[in-house]
Amino acid sequence: MFEKIALVGIGLIGSSLARVIRRENLARHIAVATRSPSTLKRAEELGLGDSYSTDMKTAVHDADLVIVSVPVGSSADVAEEIGPALKKGTILTDVGSTKASVIAQMQPFVPEGVHFIPGHPLAGTEKSGPDAGFAELFENRWCIFTPLEGTDPAALEKLSAFWRRCGANIDTMDPAHHDMTLAIVSHLPHIIAYNIVGTADDLETVTESEVIKFSAGGFRDFTRIAASDPTMWRDVFLNNKEAVLEVLGRFNRKRVEGGHPPLAVGMGLHTGPLVAGYVGSSKAMSYTVIGDTANTSARLCGIALAGQVIVSEYTLARLGPRFEVEELPHAHLKGTEKPLRIFNVKREKPSAVAKVG
Repeated sequence: MFEKIALVGIGLIGSSLARVIRRENLARHIAVATRSPSTLKRAEELGLGDSYSTDMKTAVHDADLVIVSVPVGSSADVAEEIGPALKKGTILTDVGSTKASVIAQMQPFVPEGVHFIPGHPLAGTEKSGPDAGFAELFENRWCIFTPLEGTDPAALEKLSAFWRRCGANIDTMDPAHHDMTLAIVSHLPHIIAYNIVGTADDLETVTESEVIKFSAGGFRDFTRIAASDPTMWRDVFLNNKEAVLEVLGRFNRKRVEGGHPPLAVGMGLHTGPLVAGYVGSSKAMSYTVIGDTANTSARLCGIALAGQVIVSEYTLARLGPRFEVEELPHAHLKGTEKPLRIFNVKREKPSAVAKVG
C-alpha cells in the first residue's frame, strides 16, 4: 500500500500501528523515530520497524506516509523538525486527541505539496510504551479525520483505506466540533476518573486494603482510566481547555435548570499522576488549576477565579517560558512552609505562537 511509512513516536498507538502494518503488509519499510534512546532500543528489540533513529528528519526522509504519535503539546516541535525533510506528495497525519490546537501547531511547518490530514483514532488503553501496543487495538474503533480546506480527495481516500485496513471505521468532522465532542465523551470522563481515584487516595480514614477489598467493577474501571499516561493527558487538557470548560459550564446550567445549586467546577491537574479536584460554591464558575502535587491542586481550586488558568511556581518552571503569565498574590496554603507563588496563564507569547504555530 505504501513503500515507506514513518512512525514518529512509538508508544501505545505508534507501536500498535507498527504491528498492524506488519501484519497487514501495508508498507515495504517501517521507519521508527523517537527521541528516547531507551525507547528506541526497546522498539528495535521488539522488531517493530525496519530502521530506527532518534533523528526524526532521517526517519521521515522519502516516506510516503508519516504518522505523528506524540503528546499533542509536542506537535509543533515535531512538525518544525520534520517539515523540511518531507517529500512532495507525502501524506502527513497525527493521532492526537485534540485537533484545533494540533492544526494550529503543525500547519505552519507543512511544506507545499505535502498532504496534511489531521486524524484521531479513538482507541487506547491505560498502558503506554512500545510494549503496550497490539495489532488489534484499532479493530471496530472510530478514526476521525478533520481535513482542512483544499485537502486532496485522493490522499484522504488513501489514508482512509489505510485505517480501514487497520480495522477502523472512518468519519470526518470539523476540528472545533471534534474537540467539543471529545471533551464530552473522553476528556471529561478522564477528569472525573482522576478526581475519584485521587479522592479515594487522599481519604485518610480509608485504608488501602479497604479500598481494594470493597471496590467493585466501577471503581476498578476508574482506576484503570486514571492510570493513563499523565503527560499525554496533561497536554490534552491544556490544549482543549476551552471545550472542556464549556462542557463543565453546560453541566452547571443543567443543574440550575433542574433546581439544583450550581457548582464551582475546577480542573486541578498535577504532573504526578494527574488528578482533578471539584469544589462546591454558591456561584457557578469554571477554571483550571495545574499544581505540582494533588494537595496543592486541590487547595488552589479554592482560590481560583472564573476563567483563570492557575499554575504553581513549580509547574510554571516545567511548562517553560512560552506562556504569558501574570503573578497573583501569594497563596498561603495550609501545610506549606512558605507562601506559594502562583500565576495566571493568559496566553502563549506572540514569539512562541510564531514558532510553534
